[in-house]
Amino acid sequence: MPYVTLREMPTALKPRERLIQRGTASLRDQELLAILLGSGVKGRHVLDLAAGILEQHPDGSLARLGFEELKRIRGIGPAKACQLLAAIELIRRWLQMDDGALPTIESPQDVADQVPELRRAKKEHFVALYLNARNQMLGKETISVGTLTANLVHPREVFQPAVAHSAASVLLVHNHPSGDPTPSPEDLTLTARLQEAGELMGIAVLDHVIVAEKRFVSLKTERPA
Repeated sequence: MPYVTLREMPTALKPRERLIQRGTASLRDQELLAILLGSGVKGRHVLDLAAGILEQHPDGSLARLGFEELKRIRGIGPAKACQLLAAIELIRRWLQMDDGALPTIESPQDVADQVPELRRAKKEHFVALYLNARNQMLGKETISVGTLTANLVHPREVFQPAVAHSAASVLLVHNHPSGDPTPSPEDLTLTARLQEAGELMGIAVLDHVIVAEKRFVSLKTERPA
C-alpha cells in the first residue's frame, strides 16, 4: 500500500474519527499507536507500521523502552520517541495519583487472584506484579511465555519495569499447565537468582507464587493451597 498520512485515509478507517465516534475502547492497539505516530513511512501505511512495531514489542514492552531504543525503531525517530515517552510518563503519574483504586496485595491468595487467566493457560507464563511501599499493585507485566528456565527470564526484564513503575517491591508468579503447582528445581534456582538481583537494586522480591488450575503454592510459605 502506498505511503499515506492519516489525513489521506478514508474517513471510515481513520483511527481518530473512529475514536470520536465509538470511543477509545473500540480501537485496537495499533490504531491507538497510529494516532500517536501520526503518519507512516515511505512504502508503509501508518496502521501497518503501528502493527509491526507492536508485533516486535508485544504486551506493553514498548512502554518500557528508553529514548535511544525508541528512536532506532523505523517510523518513530527522535521526535515521535519524545511524544511517546511524554504520553507514557504522564499516564503513569496520573495512575499513581489515584492510588486509592490500586489493589492491595497482602497474601499469596491475593497474588493468585490477580492472574486468573493463568489457571488454564496451556503454556507457562511468567508474570511480575509491581508494588508500592503500601503493597498496592502499580502494574502487572508478562515477562515471558513458554518453558520457564533461568535463561529465559532475565533479571533485566523483571526489574526494568520495576524501575519504570518506581516500585518498592516485586511479586513473581507463574503457572504450571500440568496442574501440579509443586516448585521445580528450576523454579527455586530462578527465584534465588531474582532475589539476589533485587537485593542489589534495592527492590525486594516478596514471594514467588506458582498457580495451577485448582491450586497454588507460595515459595515463601512453601504451603500448597
